[in-house]
Amino acid sequence: MAVATNLPRTEFSQALRALATERGLDAEVIIDTIKQAIIAAFKRDAKDRGEDYEEHEFDVDLDSVSGEVKVYAWPPEEPDKRADVTPPGFGRIAAQTAKQVIHQKIREAEKGVIMGEFEGRVGSLVSGLILRFDGPNVRVDVGRTEGVMPADERVPNERLTSGQRMSFLLKEIEDTPRGKQLLLSRADPQFVVKLFAREVPEISSGSVEVKAISREAGVRTKLAVYSNQSGVDPVGSCVGQKGVRVQAVTNELGGEKVDIIAWTDDDEELIKAALAPVEVVDISLDKKKKSAVVKVSDDQLSLAIGKDGQNVRLAMKLTGYEIDIVGDGSGEKKEIENTEVTEVAEKQ
Repeated sequence: MAVATNLPRTEFSQALRALATERGLDAEVIIDTIKQAIIAAFKRDAKDRGEDYEEHEFDVDLDSVSGEVKVYAWPPEEPDKRADVTPPGFGRIAAQTAKQVIHQKIREAEKGVIMGEFEGRVGSLVSGLILRFDGPNVRVDVGRTEGVMPADERVPNERLTSGQRMSFLLKEIEDTPRGKQLLLSRADPQFVVKLFAREVPEISSGSVEVKAISREAGVRTKLAVYSNQSGVDPVGSCVGQKGVRVQAVTNELGGEKVDIIAWTDDDEELIKAALAPVEVVDISLDKKKKSAVVKVSDDQLSLAIGKDGQNVRLAMKLTGYEIDIVGDGSGEKKEIENTEVTEVAEKQ
């Protein structure tokens, strides 16, 4: 973001160089911003003097060494009538009037540079410090700027405090009436994917791939992983030695349970894996309708369905199948057998 190093070391050129270095901005951006501010100052000053230049075109000569300013104006379709309209003493008036405008424009330019840096990081993890709560939204310091985590991107049962440092998914950069804004998330399923990529070198290197994920933030996640490299165990890679890798992710998620299964193109086997540790007795698929009837033993029926239907709901999201869980009637047989045993005992 260079200012020419061979400029004479005048007060103006030194200030320009310092501003470019401090803000990480190109000197030409700063000069252009100052020119725009000078034009705004000139129009305001002219209006105070009762002169109307609103319909004119303008140009500004700004000496990058001395800081001397000359303002030129002409009617829109008559460039040959370009004239020096710099009023006497305008340098002092311009400095006073333009100061606020310059600061505002510099802040806008600085924010543009910062947002440009973050554009390449959309979809990745960022570290941030919780600053304050803006209603249900959370304002987060992510370094040179702030991000916001809206209520629907928060984990419902997660307790947050000001000053807490956490990881976030930079979900997108959205346009708002107040300019561009970083949208952060901890509830998005991709947040879990990126946490595993951070902890599991095989994912970041591409030897292990996350093929599918389903998540109910704060409670449970199911992750299907795959590797096309022989000798690489995708599930073992994600779990880590003694579970250290998956535990690191779980800790970041505040104890959220994570089920990791091996991906397969065999829909029947994938559904069985998604419902694990439940033992599937039988499964009937309709690939056209993407539906499945899964039979399990009666004593595992509630486990297969899960609390409030969560286990089967996550399995459906993971596999893309509508899954109906049914019992195999074994519970009834056991009840009949128990009744017979009791009757025999009573007769004896």
